[in-house]
Amino acid sequence: MTRDEMISNLRAANEVAMATAAHGHHPFGAVLVGPDGAVLMRQGNISTVRHAETELARRAAEAYAPEFLWTCTLVTTGEPCAMCAGTLYWANIGRLVYGYEESQLLALTGDHAENPTMSLPARSVLGSGQKTIDVAGPFPELEEELLAPHRDFWQQ
Repeated sequence: MTRDEMISNLRAANEVAMATAAHGHHPFGAVLVGPDGAVLMRQGNISTVRHAETELARRAAEAYAPEFLWTCTLVTTGEPCAMCAGTLYWANIGRLVYGYEESQLLALTGDHAENPTMSLPARSVLGSGQKTIDVAGPFPELEEELLAPHRDFWQQ
């Protein structure tokens, strides 16, 4: 996946995040991209424990063979938390692309009860496993765009 394709897919994930926020859910979005560049699945956040990335990885693991998922990419607006990174790992998705770091989100949400962030980078979680997951991110040129849905949401 080229950098331009990553940016295009990050914007697709952000469209999911904005639609999710419009329905009152936390503004996170993820897409699963196949080896041919086609978006195979989209998923927004459902709740504090049903994150977009976790739900997408679980759905993907039920729909596709592990060998196929190893050739796929999970693209998400923000750096996945430890739960989401672990689920991506166990689902056998071979690549992760994310737009902004967890620390950027923490700066916006502070100690919001619905988003108790963890200072545990996705690269650390994924680097602790036996499989090598390719990780790309953050994309500083998109941070403002990808964080925009969060600016008003967490102030409610």
